[in-house]
Amino acid sequence: MTPTRAIDLYRQHAVDPIEARVDEFAPLVKRMAYHLVSKLPASVEVNDLVQAGLIGLMDAARNFDPTAGVQFETYASQRIRGAMLDELRDADWLPRHIRRNMRDIEAALQKTSQTLGRQPNDSEMAHAMGIPLATYQEMLGECRGHQLIYYDDFDGDDDGERLDQLVADHDANPFNTLADTDFRRILIEGIEYLPEREKLVMALYYEQELNLKEIGAVLGVSESRVCQLHSQAIGRLRVRLKDWVGR
Repeated sequence: MTPTRAIDLYRQHAVDPIEARVDEFAPLVKRMAYHLVSKLPASVEVNDLVQAGLIGLMDAARNFDPTAGVQFETYASQRIRGAMLDELRDADWLPRHIRRNMRDIEAALQKTSQTLGRQPNDSEMAHAMGIPLATYQEMLGECRGHQLIYYDDFDGDDDGERLDQLVADHDANPFNTLADTDFRRILIEGIEYLPEREKLVMALYYEQELNLKEIGAVLGVSESRVCQLHSQAIGRLRVRLKDWVGR
């Protein structure tokens, strides 16, 4: 079903005020979908996010209480984003073998950094994992879209526990953890301990909102190399954050 068809079906049953809100804020759904998909693997279809977001918008339009003291756009944005995140969780967009690879990388990062007393480089990581350097870098490239915290963080048939279960005191919502003062402090400290090039990648990607190709132009490396650096930086940060969560 296309996003346009979803709106048409909704309009058959909508009352005028609700229909007006859907018409007015439908472009917001598209903007949010494109912003989100830019951070995700190429396998994620933007139309799937738009469709999920439209459902979230329709739900927001039906349930919005104008007396609650919140603007509709603020309320709708939360419902739209939540619907898109649910779509990603249900679609299981990150393949299992990539999740396994990233967990192996994180385990090697933790062990090797403890052994060396510093952050290991690519060659040291490949040696620690017993694989060629090219294979290690290929694994990093495949992990594009790997995040600090996200739903279904670990496969149910593996030995690991879900990260969102580990932060149950935040209502099992990993995004609530981002607001935690200690979490933010640990994250900032973790970024400071990243190798300089990875630190720069994180700053350009998240603070300056450059895409991978643009960052590559700044650093004088290929887009694929930037992707590897980003994935490795995320892996280092996840190791640090999981140590903090597990305390």
